[in-house]
Amino acid sequence: MKAITLANPDDKTSLTWSEAPTPEPGTGEVLVEVKAVGVNRADLLQAAGHYPPPPGVSEIIGLECAGVIADPGDTGREKGERVACLLAGGAYAEYVAVPVGQLLPIPEGYSFAEAASVVEVACTLWSNLVMVAGLHEGQTVLLHGGAGGIGTFGIQLAKQLGCTVAVTAGSAEKLATCRELGADILMNYREEDFAEVLKNRADVILDIMGAKYLDPNLRALAMDGHLVIIGMQGGVKGELNIGRLLSKRGSISATGLRGRDLEDKAGIVAEVVEHVWPMLEDGRIRVSIHRALPIDRAAEAHRLLDSGEVTGKLVLTVD
Repeated sequence: MKAITLANPDDKTSLTWSEAPTPEPGTGEVLVEVKAVGVNRADLLQAAGHYPPPPGVSEIIGLECAGVIADPGDTGREKGERVACLLAGGAYAEYVAVPVGQLLPIPEGYSFAEAASVVEVACTLWSNLVMVAGLHEGQTVLLHGGAGGIGTFGIQLAKQLGCTVAVTAGSAEKLATCRELGADILMNYREEDFAEVLKNRADVILDIMGAKYLDPNLRALAMDGHLVIIGMQGGVKGELNIGRLLSKRGSISATGLRGRDLEDKAGIVAEVVEHVWPMLEDGRIRVSIHRALPIDRAAEAHRLLDSGEVTGKLVLTVD
């Protein structure tokens, strides 16, 4: 098969569409012919050598895709079945082996590109906002990076859960997008101190920044609030004001989706199909694709995502 590989290990931007071994499905796995791939910031980190795959996982980049089952292996699934896939790696390729518990049906009416753009974000948001933080009706949630893939989906999901949604973004245009999707409190982080605007009001905070936002997040956190850290764009080491956390009876969770075991991922996927997929199929949540590019232009997609100019998700298509 062909897959995206590094032509030059010393040049992390040298992503090329070249020959690679075709994977074989193991016990409890299917082989999927990939039609579209969602691009995530974690892919940029892996290409740069900062986010290696878990032991035993393909070195090929890519955490989500959509396609057709080419070989059902021993799973009892049907050859030719259209599926979306949650992966620990391997999506940037013509074929990928997928544990059966990480297969999702293509939402009714969705293209391969649309389905590939929502798997990682839906599983990330549901597992963290609902399963970890217990977000529920009447609460206020703060989403950093409101115009990105996580943010645009998260705004809509939180509104469907009956929550007040606050977001940060870096431009008036991005905040306008957040407003259109239903965000209630809009903050330009270049011009406003979100911690002062939301002081003691955020029941749940989903943070992609890490160290840089640790103290401001605690100031924004409400009594009994829950801060969930899922990214480290703002650094890995920060100073924690334990007194402030204690005074609010606050909780901090730091979670990742990629390294969870198969049973855990299968549980998340099942909940997402049950609770989130109906919202996609009836239009309560809309897909936001910034741009779709052929997979041999993966390097261009990475540069575009790294520029900070993307609103929604980037998708790579496989022909």
